Amino acid sequence: MIIRSLRYVWTSVVAALSLLLFLSLLVLAFVGVAWGVGVFVAGLLAFIAFDRYQLRRLLAWSRAPIGTPLPGANGHWGRVFAEFERRTRQSYEVRDRLAHALDRFQSASQAMPDGVLYLSSADTIEWLNLRAEQHFGLDRTRDLGAPVTHLVRNPAFVRYLQSRNYGEPLVMHAGRGAGLTLQVQVIPFGEDQYLVLSRDISQLERLETMRRDFVANVSHELRTPLTVIDGFLETLSDGLDDFDRDDVHRYLTLAHEQSSRMRRLIDDLLTLSALETGAPAPVEEEVDVADLVHEVHKETELLSGGRHTVTMTLDGGGVLHGSYKELHSAVANLTSNAVRYTPAGGHVEIGWRRGADGGGEIWVQDDGIGVEADHIPRLTERFYRVDRGRSRETGGTGLGLAIVKHILTRHQADLLIQSRPGAGSRFVVRFPPARITPD
Repeated sequence: MIIRSLRYVWTSVVAALSLLLFLSLLVLAFVGVAWGVGVFVAGLLAFIAFDRYQLRRLLAWSRAPIGTPLPGANGHWGRVFAEFERRTRQSYEVRDRLAHALDRFQSASQAMPDGVLYLSSADTIEWLNLRAEQHFGLDRTRDLGAPVTHLVRNPAFVRYLQSRNYGEPLVMHAGRGAGLTLQVQVIPFGEDQYLVLSRDISQLERLETMRRDFVANVSHELRTPLTVIDGFLETLSDGLDDFDRDDVHRYLTLAHEQSSRMRRLIDDLLTLSALETGAPAPVEEEVDVADLVHEVHKETELLSGGRHTVTMTLDGGGVLHGSYKELHSAVANLTSNAVRYTPAGGHVEIGWRRGADGGGEIWVQDDGIGVEADHIPRLTERFYRVDRGRSRETGGTGLGLAIVKHILTRHQADLLIQSRPGAGSRFVVRFPPARITPD
């Protein structure tokens, strides 16, 4: 396009000068030499003046603010101005595309869950996203251009940045965020520039701590019954002839109880693992609440063995949408706890009522030993026990309420706990209206 335009301009200039020369020759032939030379000089000066005028207009436009319209022109200058206008329009389009791409890049960087920080060769901050501000306690309105080590004074971070050895990420505790643990990775790019990526791994660190505690708790819970079983078997194998039949039967019964306890613990661990790892929920079905409460009530009476008064209250009916097996397991866990921690002669109640908002609640209440208020928030933690000795005596695994919590979460239900030492406990499961269909 430029070559064609230059050819056009050259052709136009040659044509104009040729025309001027032709007219000058005609004047020279018919009027005289002086007139012919005069016409040629005058025309050439006019031609030069016109070109200078158009050139000044072009220079004035180039110095005007960006976006000023290009002036119009005729002749070969019209083609020149048109070419400039086309090139200017293209440059604007390229600039707009680059600006749009930069905006998209910055928007994507702002939306990232990780912190992004650009550093110059002198470790000054060139750009950062909102997450990096939060991670390092920075402010992009005032910190751009400042050395990052003057603002982030964590010794481990300063040493890592200055080492220029970024093969492994740095794990550091952020000084300006309580409980915030960051994984920082520096990536060199360009000409001595650096990209600093930060990720909040506080939750991962807490999960790792929970995992270690979980392994320790499981090992402890399994070691106790195994030690008992091993002791009984060793005692019997070393001196079977020294014990009468009743002693042998008693030892084997105790060993069986411990093996049953391990089986319950393993079953609960498998159930909890399936719930915590996001295993697909069973196909939902329509669960008649009255039938569910009746079934759990009968099982609770059998579990109590006549040692407690077990009553049932039904205030209206309804159909719950969910897994009968999981809902039954959750409610049965609550009633078995009530029986386990209520002394003989006590009272256990299971009930159901519809709420004014269309929801509903199942409750289990007892007048047993109860717990202190500061223990209530932790009752649904794995292996958390208010009294470990009493839990072992009653055969608890410490996982029941953790299982209940996960089951109810899968059914968008809430668990409310009220308890006082010596006055019993009340566990209320509240279901949202979306989970319930009236009779």
